[in-house]
Amino acid sequence: MVDPNANTNTGAALPLGSTLTGDGTNFSLISRHASEVELLLFADATSPLPLATIPVSNRTLDYWHVEVSGVRPGAVYGWRVDGAAMTTLPTQRGNRFDRQKVLLDPYGLGHVDDLYVEAAACRPGDNAGSSMRSVVIDAGAYDWEGDAPPRTPWRDTVIYELHVRGFTRDPGSGSNNPGTFAGLIDKLPYIRDLGVTAIELMPVFQFDAKRVIRDSPVTGQPLRNYWGYDPIGLFAPHSGYCVSASTGTHLDEFRDMVKAAHRMGLEVILDVVFNHTGERNETGPTVCFRGIDNAVYYMVSGDDGAGYLDLTGCLNTVNCGHPIMADLIRDALAHWVEVMHVDGFRFDLASILMLDDTGRTMNYPPALWACRLDPRLAGIKLVAEPFGAVDSLADFPDDRFATWNYRLRDTVRRFVRGDRGLIAEVATRIAGSSDFYQPQGKTPLSGVSYVTCHDGMTLNDLVTFARPHNEPNGEVSGNLSEISANYGAEGPDPGLEPLRLNQIKNHLVVLLLSQGIPMLLAGDECRRTQLGNNNAYLQDNAVSWFDWTLPVREAELERFVRELIAFRKRHPGLRRESFFTGEIVERGLRDISWHGCDLDRPGFGDPNSGVLAFTIAGAGGAEDVHAILNMESQPLSFALPSIAGRSWFRAVDTSQRGPADIVPAGSEIPVTTGRLEVQGRTAVVLVAH
Repeated sequence: MVDPNANTNTGAALPLGSTLTGDGTNFSLISRHASEVELLLFADATSPLPLATIPVSNRTLDYWHVEVSGVRPGAVYGWRVDGAAMTTLPTQRGNRFDRQKVLLDPYGLGHVDDLYVEAAACRPGDNAGSSMRSVVIDAGAYDWEGDAPPRTPWRDTVIYELHVRGFTRDPGSGSNNPGTFAGLIDKLPYIRDLGVTAIELMPVFQFDAKRVIRDSPVTGQPLRNYWGYDPIGLFAPHSGYCVSASTGTHLDEFRDMVKAAHRMGLEVILDVVFNHTGERNETGPTVCFRGIDNAVYYMVSGDDGAGYLDLTGCLNTVNCGHPIMADLIRDALAHWVEVMHVDGFRFDLASILMLDDTGRTMNYPPALWACRLDPRLAGIKLVAEPFGAVDSLADFPDDRFATWNYRLRDTVRRFVRGDRGLIAEVATRIAGSSDFYQPQGKTPLSGVSYVTCHDGMTLNDLVTFARPHNEPNGEVSGNLSEISANYGAEGPDPGLEPLRLNQIKNHLVVLLLSQGIPMLLAGDECRRTQLGNNNAYLQDNAVSWFDWTLPVREAELERFVRELIAFRKRHPGLRRESFFTGEIVERGLRDISWHGCDLDRPGFGDPNSGVLAFTIAGAGGAEDVHAILNMESQPLSFALPSIAGRSWFRAVDTSQRGPADIVPAGSEIPVTTGRLEVQGRTAVVLVAH
């Protein structure tokens, strides 16, 4: 795949990265402040020394490029870059060139880490024999077999967040390739049958999974980066999720997974990290961006740029306000859409995209505008985590983005836990958080509704532990802001299990009856536990892995979730594209009416109330929906609205054990009285035929 005596010629500045040509491969790298660039070609992923070192003398503006004959797919390569030393001069401020370091290609489509040693990348000098390297890949040589994206409308979308490795790594998964993209394919039928419409994959970009962060004080085992929120290669699927990454099959293995998901009607959304990288601060490894053009790619600090601004809590902050970085982000997204057929992106700490190199908010952030104006990115789903130096929940500057509605998360947790005096805010969150989104001209579909995600406790742990238990991480307490409860005993307790199961169902009912785009954390449908750990980013073990005995052991809850998602899909009033107005729309009903134990008396100002009921009119002949949420501890009697020509039928009652807790369409139970007694800590949902 590499001829050490290969001929070279000028090549082309664009496209960046490695691109196959008729005779070989074109290599192009952008570095504004470099003075010398070398291309290194290795015989394979395990060769300690380069087979050929090619000086790159061809420079067009800031592009360094060369075409090398005879280089074919599977060839392993890296860059070396040199330039002026760091000084206070504007053109040299923040430079961190090391002419002996082997660097990844920022536009590389695949990387290998067979020989990688982080310690060698952290100290100055030659690390050729222990470097991470890039792989030449033919991006166009793949048969999509007529693949077409599902294009599920936002209003019908239900997201399922999962970790690629953790979803099938457990031996009970039965996968032939556990912990990989191929392993995930084996479990797609399970996901589809839940009724969700999209899988959101925690980071799949190349990262250093070998790095030992610390040893666990509980188990003594080394703790490594498991989640992957420290990317190195933004175009490359993580080699650890591939079956045979050393042969350059990165793209194909990922695309096989996407193609299989699309065949089942599932969209694929990637959790992307453009706010920081795994190179960390000045003591971290030089693997890619730092050695190519440090002050272009990162926000630096100090008169000479020797430090890094840390606005992410992850030791460095990507300089998204620089045009080169903005172009890199846009090109990476376009690659995942065009070449990999991805359907959308969730941006980690997305507010960083709004900032200039000093951390101030920009009026026209170049990264966001580059993406907004790129036709290759039209029609895809975009979601922002509205954090990163500033809180942008209400005013994220690009209205194409939905934002993670953490206010709904916190309000629902408090309400279900039994906190009082929240009724007005609970109603606002259920109705789509118009207080945040409507003033910006946005809609209920501007918010992703969730109660749990990878950050924090699982839903099971939320009702089992009153505080985080992160001792296995080497952390004393973890994030103390968890809104959780144990209901009498910390940890598993057979006597408390019925109440805890009930509370799990209550969280799910409020979530899936709320306006917005619902998202579930993988395993919440079957009570996956992390033993109280609310920050399991370095737990690559049973703490984080999906336990495949749970769907059988917790079949009642898994069925409840499936039926609840199906219920949401049957009722368009739960999936609105505009906010409620309170106007009468059907059969004398308002589009939404709020109640307490008595009709039209919701107790919005009552500091002692823990109940809320509401009626949603079924437009166009659809069923009306009436929900009763009694989060107080005692049974209460609730008045039911009277609807001419229709009668109420009970579809959901979380105080019941399955299958009576939720019944399928057509099997609802008639309600023959004008008032209904609802048990404490119970959600009841009625439909009117």
